[in-house]
Amino acid sequence: MSNDMSSQFVNLAATDSIDNEDNPGNWFEAMADAWGDALNEQADRIVQQSERVADGFNSPSEITALTAESLRMSFISNSSHTALTSVGTALETLARKQ
Repeated sequence: MSNDMSSQFVNLAATDSIDNEDNPGNWFEAMADAWGDALNEQADRIVQQSERVADGFNSPSEITALTAESLRMSFISNSSHTALTSVGTALETLARKQ
């Protein structure tokens, strides 16, 4: 990638598109916010399922469903970490090449 393209990419990543509390300032922050929203939604599913088990619906199928939701949370968490780390490392590398 040429230096000109690298600098344009890094500048795009750091450019504020919308700067207020409700919206992220750049696409990297938007990606992090989207991962955070996905993790929050999954956490809500786990809470709902664990409340069902705590309320006496502790059949093997309910416990298995809770386990599946917990494993899904682990998958989403690992995926978000990998995605954010990879993009962050790429941006860091591009910034050094400017």
